[in-house]
Amino acid sequence: MTAADDIPSEFDPLLRQALAWVVRLNSGEATSDDAAALELWRSRSPEHEAAFRHAVRLWRSLGDATRKLVADRELPRDISEAQRPRPRLSRRSLLGAALAASVAGYLVVRPPFGLWPSFDELSADYRTAKGEQRHVTLSDDIALTLNTQTSIAVRSASGEPRIELIAGEAAVSAQRQAQAPLIVDAAGGRISAYQANFNVKCLDHVVSVLCLDGTVDVAWKGHSLSMQGGHQVSYSAAGLGTASAVDPELGRAWQHGLLIVRDWPVGRLVEEINRYRPGKIVLMNTDLGRRMISGTFHLDHLDDFIGQAHGLFGATARALPGGIVLLS
Repeated sequence: MTAADDIPSEFDPLLRQALAWVVRLNSGEATSDDAAALELWRSRSPEHEAAFRHAVRLWRSLGDATRKLVADRELPRDISEAQRPRPRLSRRSLLGAALAASVAGYLVVRPPFGLWPSFDELSADYRTAKGEQRHVTLSDDIALTLNTQTSIAVRSASGEPRIELIAGEAAVSAQRQAQAPLIVDAAGGRISAYQANFNVKCLDHVVSVLCLDGTVDVAWKGHSLSMQGGHQVSYSAAGLGTASAVDPELGRAWQHGLLIVRDWPVGRLVEEINRYRPGKIVLMNTDLGRRMISGTFHLDHLDDFIGQAHGLFGATARALPGGIVLLS
């Protein structure tokens, strides 16, 4: 069955609205208000959520053809206006537009400064907001804990468990007795395990894998390695690194509400804090970003760092609306 065969002869109102949302998100003009309004729209009912996922599949199959059909009117800012009837879109017109579209496929939107989720993140099966953690049980032998700003898509097929870490960080527990291992795809690489507990982090296309116990296999661009508990490896466009020994407790710290820092540059710490803290801390002083810091921070009291930066380094802070702090 092709993607075209999945298209109903006439789109129902919910699917038309969902398609409008998808086009808006891929227009390059979406805002944080749009992302929040979409969350509200999807939460109205299981039918709304199903329509959105159907629209995502159509977009990924037919790309800009869907844009041609719903671009006559911009998605309204007022969510109530989104309930107004839209022109009926037929199978014939969609297929015609698909043939006429010069570019097929979907555009992955990366919002500026990460101020709101990307299209892939919004269409994930499971997603956490800033500062949120979530436990997900996929089966009797696979469980996940999603850290802040994490998006997971379930890709399992034919009895083979497979998930994709789109962005963020997850603690994974695999206790597989079956023939097929759990596979986690992340930024073009593959992590697999039968019986292991491990962390996977994917930020800006850099993936870090920490094996807490058991055995984890990591594959990237034709290279692969196996790791035992207490070892970590990273991969990126630069290649697959070498596994090194680490303290597993550092990898588990976030699950206990802690951020443990050992001789980090302040700039790195600020980046990590910005993953959890609403708003954004902006370093205005390059020298301050290079200063080294150690300590244990509580994830629900991260603003304490601002006062500590003043006490340790004489830094000054200027608070702006929206949780933005200029640190210099």
